[in-house]
Amino acid sequence: MGRERPEARTLIRCSACGQESRLARQPKYDGFKRVGETLSCALCGHVFASEAEVEFREASRPAVFGEEDRPQKVELFESGETARMCRHCKDYVVNPFMQRCMRHGKMVEATDTCREFSARGARAEQ
Repeated sequence: MGRERPEARTLIRCSACGQESRLARQPKYDGFKRVGETLSCALCGHVFASEAEVEFREASRPAVFGEEDRPQKVELFESGETARMCRHCKDYVVNPFMQRCMRHGKMVEATDTCREFSARGARAEQ
């Protein structure tokens, strides 16, 4: 089971008016303490005693695209081609204003490469 969309549990068929509607959830308070919820039909205002009494509907979506319409996976780099990029180097430092190579003392980009590359350890990559 995946995560439910927020609107998935709000579509109902009201037992009072017979229309497809949305479930209105209003909080109940005892002073400043929340003690529950009032469930009602957004169209006619019928109040349900509990959530078990509500007839929920599944949101339907039009089936416009199928699996054959999905694009092919694009591979930008060959395997191992990105291994020597600055962003994987132990001397690469990022801050909000610039990216620097501490070995050469200059500004770099994450996709730059270098002959003096030294890989970060597994702990530093996290």
